[in-house]
Amino acid sequence: MIKAMVMSAGVGSRLDPLTKAVPKPLVPVANKPVMDILFEKLHAAGINDIICNTYYLADQIINRYKNNNLGINFNYIKEDTLSGTAGGVKKCQFFFDENNTFVVLSADGLTNADIIKGIEIHNKSNAIATIGIKQIPMEDVPHFGVVVTDENGFITEFQEKPSIVEAKSNFINTGIYIFNYEIFNYIPANTFYDFAKNVFPELLKKQAINTFPVEEYWSDIGTLDQYKQSTQDLFDGKCSFKHDEIISTPTGAYISASALIDETVKFIGNSTIGNNTKIGRNAVIENSIIWDNVRIDDNVYISNSIIASNCIIKTNLYSQITGSNELIAPETVQIYT
Repeated sequence: MIKAMVMSAGVGSRLDPLTKAVPKPLVPVANKPVMDILFEKLHAAGINDIICNTYYLADQIINRYKNNNLGINFNYIKEDTLSGTAGGVKKCQFFFDENNTFVVLSADGLTNADIIKGIEIHNKSNAIATIGIKQIPMEDVPHFGVVVTDENGFITEFQEKPSIVEAKSNFINTGIYIFNYEIFNYIPANTFYDFAKNVFPELLKKQAINTFPVEEYWSDIGTLDQYKQSTQDLFDGKCSFKHDEIISTPTGAYISASALIDETVKFIGNSTIGNNTKIGRNAVIENSIIWDNVRIDDNVYISNSIIASNCIIKTNLYSQITGSNELIAPETVQIYT
């Protein structure tokens, strides 16, 4: 029985203002919280016993999943203070079985990675830890943590956001981890501790970190740009998960479940429209992400914007990010960069 932990405690400050009222794991992609998608993927892989560490807006996560229909047995802890990536896992040690491999994932990961393949590679390697790694274009390397391996796939070095010239690899750490129970020997209790800064350097000395290639789609929604790109990737067919139908129009496409969209609304490019959102006559929606319970007035033009839940939009928005519960009239528009 493989168990999993989903790291869910982070504040998600790089997604501000979207995460002012919503924890990052509940940020929706095509109207579905990214954690829903992650749980569905784990369930499909036969991993149903899952624990999460929670901290920021923890009750929203707990209330959503304590009684769920996703096929998973949801368990959780609430942290009083953040304890780092490894420290959060240490607090969940009681949940795991001493002789079994387990999986740790980040709650902001959107992926079709073959976790079962990763587990098989890990179990054959005798490593303490195995990390899912993804090959990316060299020009993107300065934005990620780079992984350098030997001919057998074992990690020899980590590089944190190296320049293109300094980079020794274009494989990056996806935050998909497979561990032996022995990993807990390398994480002290009640201590702020990170995998990247504290645990992995110790394991490198023992040549104890293996890798498995993530050849399938992988992205994280940890920044506004990555969030927008992940939504575009869905329309482009690069990633797959269960979602509402993509509706094509002469000038664009959109995903919507229960929105009230006037027949005169024009869509340009690709957009997602949340539940119970209402879009008025002659509005134009272009390459935007609109969450639940938003009202967009007649004749309003929304372009390349993200609008969180429970907003009222009375004026045009171009390349704007709007947090929840906002009234946006001409005099209130703010630009977030």
